[in-house]
Amino acid sequence: MKKIVFSMLMLMSVTGIAMAQKLKNTEVPDAVKSALMKKYPEATKVTWEKEKANFEANWGGKSGEDMSVQYTPSGAFVEQVVAISPSELPASVAVYVKQHYKGVKITEAGKVTDAKGTTMYEAEVKGKDLVFDEKGNFLKID
Repeated sequence: MKKIVFSMLMLMSVTGIAMAQKLKNTEVPDAVKSALMKKYPEATKVTWEKEKANFEANWGGKSGEDMSVQYTPSGAFVEQVVAISPSELPASVAVYVKQHYKGVKITEAGKVTDAKGTTMYEAEVKGKDLVFDEKGNFLKID
C-alpha cells in the first residue's frame, strides 16, 4: 500500500512540474518584468506562468492570452506566440490534422516567432500542441 501511495505522489509531483504553473507578479524576477516592458510596453493586465525553467507572460484579447512571450530567468527573450484563427494556419496543417486526428478540430492556433526570428505555428488538438514549421510541415508535439 505504501508503494502505491508513494508512486501516486511521485506521479503527481512529476506531472505538476511538467505543467505550466500560475505565478503572482511578485514571483517573477525583475529582469524578466523589465525585459517584457522594454519590448512590449503595450502589455497590460499581464498574467504569469512558469513554463519549465522560463517565465511566460500572457495578455490581450477576451481570454487574456492573445499574446504570450517567454523569457529566461535572466530576462533573455525566448519566443512570442500570437493567437490566430485556425483558418489562418498554413493549409497543410489542416491536412495533417485531418489525416492524423480524424474528426477532431483544431481548438486554438498560434504563430510562434523565436529569438532568432524563425516562424513556426502551433495547433492545439485534443489538449496537445502540434508544432509546424513556417510552411506547415509537422515538427513535433510540444
